Amino acid sequence: MHGTQIAALTAGHPAGLTDAFHLVAGVDAALTRGLARVGDEDAAALAGLAGAVATTPLANLVAEAVDKIIAGSGAQEYVAALAGARSAVLGAVHDALLGQLDVALGRSRTPWVPIPAAVPGEVSPALAAARAWLSEVAVAGWRGVDHELVAGAGSVVEAALAVPELRRLAVLLDGLAAELRACVPVAMMSQVPQRRWADLWSRGVLLAQDTAAGDAALSVTERVSGRLLPLAVDVHEHDTAVQFQVHALLEPADGGSTRLVRTAVGAAKVDSIVGPALWRLLPAQPVLLAALAQRRGVLVADVPIRGADMPWRDDRARLDEPVDPFAAARVLLPDALAAAPHPVDRHPAGIAEPVLLEGYAVSGQEGRLTVELDGHRLAVTVDRLPSCGPLTPELVAASSACLGLLRWDAGRWLLQPMAVQATVKRKIVAVHTGDWACGVTDAKVAKAEAKAGDAVTVLRERAGRLLRR
Repeated sequence: MHGTQIAALTAGHPAGLTDAFHLVAGVDAALTRGLARVGDEDAAALAGLAGAVATTPLANLVAEAVDKIIAGSGAQEYVAALAGARSAVLGAVHDALLGQLDVALGRSRTPWVPIPAAVPGEVSPALAAARAWLSEVAVAGWRGVDHELVAGAGSVVEAALAVPELRRLAVLLDGLAAELRACVPVAMMSQVPQRRWADLWSRGVLLAQDTAAGDAALSVTERVSGRLLPLAVDVHEHDTAVQFQVHALLEPADGGSTRLVRTAVGAAKVDSIVGPALWRLLPAQPVLLAALAQRRGVLVADVPIRGADMPWRDDRARLDEPVDPFAAARVLLPDALAAAPHPVDRHPAGIAEPVLLEGYAVSGQEGRLTVELDGHRLAVTVDRLPSCGPLTPELVAASSACLGLLRWDAGRWLLQPMAVQATVKRKIVAVHTGDWACGVTDAKVAKAEAKAGDAVTVLRERAGRLLRR
């Protein structure tokens, strides 16, 4: 990424961006107060949402839903239409921002290829329960959430966890319920994180539709073989779950264009499992862990892929020769072919595009860093640096090269570092978030880990004892 590309990216916002966010904010305020008591202000916001999608296929459905909600009906189908319209507006914002990014970087992107609609089958009790709970939350509003309503999520999450295809929905609902539980009584909060909760709620509603489960079953439209070159790993950590999302370059065996892809593995956890212990939650993924820790390529055979997402299959992968991620990005990333995201993932917060920056200067203090390249500046976020790797804000501040993700947050573009080349004791060293995937390599950290004990091993032993009783 060059200074002129930073300038093109940060020169201004796409047209209509402010109006779209203002429209969504009005809907979020209505969800905060609850759909059971729609006042004039909330009615105007909902009518504005219907107007925003008036020229789309959602027009009639959303218009009817808004009229019914204003009239006092909180039926599930109307709530789903509201969530769909809100997501469509934010999806349009996502597309505009991603288009701006592609123009600035000169990045080519294949469009999303729709798949046939799933044939309606037997109604899933787990999905029906999720829809019912999410509708109750919308009717009550965030201010109306109490212990009884939050407690109702327990059986919903349990039912969803029992169905492998619904694991993503289960984790989302569990996380949302945990946040609400920690804030009850929400009515006493001075400020509600209404955008975040509305985002989680809307996504939950969409994932809880019967067609969403069918789409997941039909989502694999291609299989590929080739050489996978991991660039870096982005760690998504929550009290009850963790996901390791690896951004990589794929060189297809058939000689096609190099592709930007991502693959992810995750695990359930408890809040006491943090830091390097997170890697020990993935005993079934030795090839992926070794590839990250040893910075090696991976040969994959006949693996499924949908857009840019490639589900990880350790049994269809084997380690290849060592690869310098910075060298691979320098040579292959500029011309790599990207893919449009799944329609459900079209949200500004979901933008995470790999880039390589070199030869910049870093300014600012630890929590507010900025990189400057050819006179152009880009803000750096270190809030997402994971506790399970060696990358720190100090190393980012001392760096001169960075493999990171471009993200959109709080009305501006940000760089999230995932790997850096920095000067340490007069030597240039490369530090990646996945360096400790096969064990801590820093002696001081390893000693502290040994002293604290292995939380994963202890919990597994306790679980084994309980199962043997």
